[in-house]
Amino acid sequence: MTFNEGMQIDTSTTSSSGGRGGGGRGIAVGGGIGGLLLVVVALFLGVDPSSVLPQDQVPGMDTQGVDASGFDLSQCKTGADANAIVQCRVVATGNSVDAVWAQQLQGYQRPQVRLFTGSVNTGCGPADSAVGPFYCPSDRTAYFDTDFFDVLVDQFGSSGGPLAQEYVVAHEFGHHVQNLLGVLGRAQQDPQGPTGGGVRTELQADCYAGVWAHYASITKQESTGEPFLEPLSDKDIADALSAASSVGDDRIQKQATGRVNPEAWTHGSSAQRQQWFTQGYRTGDPNQCDTFAPGAL
Repeated sequence: MTFNEGMQIDTSTTSSSGGRGGGGRGIAVGGGIGGLLLVVVALFLGVDPSSVLPQDQVPGMDTQGVDASGFDLSQCKTGADANAIVQCRVVATGNSVDAVWAQQLQGYQRPQVRLFTGSVNTGCGPADSAVGPFYCPSDRTAYFDTDFFDVLVDQFGSSGGPLAQEYVVAHEFGHHVQNLLGVLGRAQQDPQGPTGGGVRTELQADCYAGVWAHYASITKQESTGEPFLEPLSDKDIADALSAASSVGDDRIQKQATGRVNPEAWTHGSSAQRQQWFTQGYRTGDPNQCDTFAPGAL
């Protein structure tokens, strides 16, 4: 999906860092891969994640360090920059998602966005690049290390088109919507299993990403009066579906262990992730994203 070159990128809710730091405690909600890689592996192997990953310690982190300067956000000015620079694409996608949800959800409040490389200090504790993109409800911030998009292609087999990346951003913003609605905590009440709260929460965020895609090319930026993005092509949708499929629990489990164990799922299968993104995209109706309804899964 291509941004209209004349759109103006708003970086006011975005920050960037490239260093290390300690942080608070909380529960981060995963997006692309779905949380800390060690936690994912532990769940696959039937191990209690808390036994291998204390909340205040992530391997490879210098928790006494300080944040260093990161990406220069002054490079992100227009849609042309979003089309050319991946970090600007993340910020511009966030602008677009904000505009869509401002129309869909009364009282919508924008999340913060943090671009980082290496490691980052968050309200949910320290994290490093192995986390993949994630949302921390404690500080209402979506975190992105854009190197993940290369991992998505090279390690998980996703296509590398822009909408594959934008889907990831919209998914994390979907968790922010859940936080505003007060349903995000349901992910922890029954975190595992093919019909557990974790899977239902992640699939709803996929559906919310689809809702954004439904409106993305027709939602206009107030300051310029033109749509954020050009109309979606069939290839754009194929890219988003490819990304959704590549991070399905069954596919990741098969790659990591050679077997599939639905009882350890936290995000849903590849087919489910595609299904719920499509549901949101087809209907454009957040009310059709109730993955918690009886019989939804």
